[in-house]
Amino acid sequence: MIEFVLNGRAEKIDQADPNRSILEWLRTKKRLTGTKEGCGSGDCGACTVITGAPDKNGQIRYEAINSCITLIGSLQGKHLLTIEAFREQPAHPVQQSLMDCHGAQCGFCTPGIVMSLIALHSESAPGDADDHKLMEALAGNLCRCTGYRPIMEAGRQALVQSWQPGSDNHPARYLARADKADGLATVDDTSMTSLEARNGNQYYAPAALPQLKRLLRAHPDARLIAGGTDLVLEITQQLKTLPKLISLERVRELNGCQLEENHLVIGAATPYRQFHSQLSGLWPAFDHLLERLGSLQVRNRGTLGGNIANASPIGDMPPALIALDATLILEGPEGARELPAEQFFKGYRQTDLQPGEFVHSIHIPVPEPNQRLFIYKVSKRLDDDISAVLGAFRLTLRNGVVQDCRLAYGGMAATPARARLTEAALLGKPWNQRSVEQAIKALSDDFSPLTDVRASSVYRLQVAGNLLYRALLENSDLHHRDTPLMVTDYA
Repeated sequence: MIEFVLNGRAEKIDQADPNRSILEWLRTKKRLTGTKEGCGSGDCGACTVITGAPDKNGQIRYEAINSCITLIGSLQGKHLLTIEAFREQPAHPVQQSLMDCHGAQCGFCTPGIVMSLIALHSESAPGDADDHKLMEALAGNLCRCTGYRPIMEAGRQALVQSWQPGSDNHPARYLARADKADGLATVDDTSMTSLEARNGNQYYAPAALPQLKRLLRAHPDARLIAGGTDLVLEITQQLKTLPKLISLERVRELNGCQLEENHLVIGAATPYRQFHSQLSGLWPAFDHLLERLGSLQVRNRGTLGGNIANASPIGDMPPALIALDATLILEGPEGARELPAEQFFKGYRQTDLQPGEFVHSIHIPVPEPNQRLFIYKVSKRLDDDISAVLGAFRLTLRNGVVQDCRLAYGGMAATPARARLTEAALLGKPWNQRSVEQAIKALSDDFSPLTDVRASSVYRLQVAGNLLYRALLENSDLHHRDTPLMVTDYA
């Protein structure tokens, strides 16, 4: 059974198909049809809802998610708000601004846009929101009527209004009105929850590592799910049924991000948004990469462990982890073991995970003196798109000479991989145009990329070289600087 709050009212579900998404449950079981189904893949944002969960201080923290790719089992102990929660008068500032600025056209995408902007409104202080944050909040919402200008105007109007604590315009007032959570008993966050359907499909959500290990021994055929932003596509896009699911979302030991000696340790089930600032604080090149990894709705759910274990050759994070020589902690029946990230990927969507093993955490080294990280992502559109080529380069320069380098690419082979021959061509050479041009020639010996719908083999090879050359052009004076500099721009 799972317990949660829906629009201020307590809900309990003791029997349901765990393959059912929040969107399907809302529309078919609760008849809350304001939440729309557009793509079923987390791309269009028409299904956006807001979930809330207690933070470390016990305060409810709200965030926007895609309900089409989030399973109902994930709602345990949470608050769920849909567009219907904001029907009362007076209208929420976001709704009023959309009306004032004529930000709704056909109206199909509007509920999702409202929810994305309300989530941003709920966490913003006066003057805190700007165009950049507006664009980030709306990047996962598509308007097919091309009405982005009035939508942006409405967002600016709603988010630049002055409010003070206790005033009618304070964000907390609107969420408190929409989320009257007076019917939910305290949820035990130490016990395992589960769902089972009449057809036998099962869902387990352990809260601690020992519970997870027992479940894996009892159900070796179960699929592991964390944020589900990729796995659930097997249900919504490939129409598969996943008979047994074990959720990692509530496992305490797999959540969190902290600095331990000379490594940043990120739990495998930690959503991107929760470790974004800490990782970018150490290696600023991750800042823009994480802003372009899916949409904000996806980053509120998606996890680093999922991106790794998925083993996609075009996953955004693995090349950067390989370039940084990150270490994975794998947990299994025989205990924990360490494995360099570059040794984890064995073939197309094949990993070194042994039966019963799972990714526990990722250890990312902190920068050393004279180390620089460059990350460039090339995709068909700027936001919320899969990369055609991604290059991640870690260089150690001393007196203008490349003392050490690790160059990793995604989209160039069946797995994310290092360009070892290109590295050898750069090692010990001056960081200048001639050295980089010679190194680029070695890329064709490192990789024989495929041609597919995203790019041709010739294009990929040329872009891979251009990305390395771009790092030189944008940072040709690196050896004259006394402090490390990391690239945060993208192709």
